[in-house]
Amino acid sequence: MARGALVIGAAAALAVAGCSSKSTNNGSGGGAAEALKITPLIQVDAQGNEVPKADTSAAADPAGDGKAKCAPNTAIAYVGALTGPNAALGININYGAKLAVDKHNKANPDCQVVLKNFDTEGDPQKASQLVPQVVQDQSIVAMIGPAFSGETKATGPIFNSAGLLALTPSATNPDLTKNGWQTFFRGLGHDGLQGPAVAKYLTKVAGYKKICVVQDNSDYGTGLAQAVIAGLGAAADPSCAVNIKANDRDFSAAVSKLSSAKPDAIFYGGYYAESAPLVQQLRSAGVKTPFVSGDGSRDLQFIKQAGDAAKDALLSCPCGPEPDDFTNDYKALNKQDPGTYSVEGYDLSTIVLKAIDSGKVTRSALVDHVRNYEGQGLARKYKWDATGELTNALIWVYQVK
Repeated sequence: MARGALVIGAAAALAVAGCSSKSTNNGSGGGAAEALKITPLIQVDAQGNEVPKADTSAAADPAGDGKAKCAPNTAIAYVGALTGPNAALGININYGAKLAVDKHNKANPDCQVVLKNFDTEGDPQKASQLVPQVVQDQSIVAMIGPAFSGETKATGPIFNSAGLLALTPSATNPDLTKNGWQTFFRGLGHDGLQGPAVAKYLTKVAGYKKICVVQDNSDYGTGLAQAVIAGLGAAADPSCAVNIKANDRDFSAAVSKLSSAKPDAIFYGGYYAESAPLVQQLRSAGVKTPFVSGDGSRDLQFIKQAGDAAKDALLSCPCGPEPDDFTNDYKALNKQDPGTYSVEGYDLSTIVLKAIDSGKVTRSALVDHVRNYEGQGLARKYKWDATGELTNALIWVYQVK
């Protein structure tokens, strides 16, 4: 689509938006909400400018050439939420990794890699109890995760001391790569990129002049919200900033403050477990202000839990859209649609599997493999700098419609 047409369409969609303890469906969906989907709108750089989608036809295939040989106990660990209030985000990653391993093992009878799952519930304390088990299991040569920023911050010194590769598909707090960890690599853009990108998009493309920023108290939500505020500049109105706590469900005070402020848009930094009831309560109170959030809300559970109130929400994410062939394979294996970070879980697992297939089966060899890796995936091209950040990361803006 031509840039002009896409930008006009995106702005029109934004205008329309102004008019209108477990991760499960809470029953608030139904009716029109059943047909709602999270649709890619535009890919942008840090200045909010459109960037064309890359050609992923040459993406790495986890099946390889089918000739791989490895020890029977060779394993990859997934470390992240499989239960808990934001479990869907972790399940998406896990199922993406599962698909990569499944394709690999079917094609390579002499190298059957095991995927070992460690459920942190997205809780830093639980993660701190589990990660020692992961690093002590010498069959595990690499880790996909940790999934969330808080648990990554809590466990970083452990996996770094053990020399275990920590390849996260989803932990986006910018400070994670500033700890001097030598084994940590981030497989997507961080919030220091996402925040300015969505901020510039909202001010330059949508033309919003006054935006209220709401944030939860998680490492992820706080980091993203602060990056958005910095990117918004004068458009971020501090008089209507709102802080909430994870696991809160009554947002009447926040709704009252946001309603009185009459902003052009509301941005929420945090996870879908809170953004779903927040937007639902805003709409129930008659607040029709466009609702914007980040990757923590870009999940089908946001729609299921918010119901019709999710319609027209804008959701930014450093995660890439799910290609059709990937979606079909994912659904056939996992019996559900892919979601946020599913492609990243698949891509990063594929990179690890390629290393194993080439005979790199020690932890140090896996770290070196990723440090020197350069290749196309389904979501993006992967190449890391010395700090463990991607050398080129972009942001997508999605819309619920």
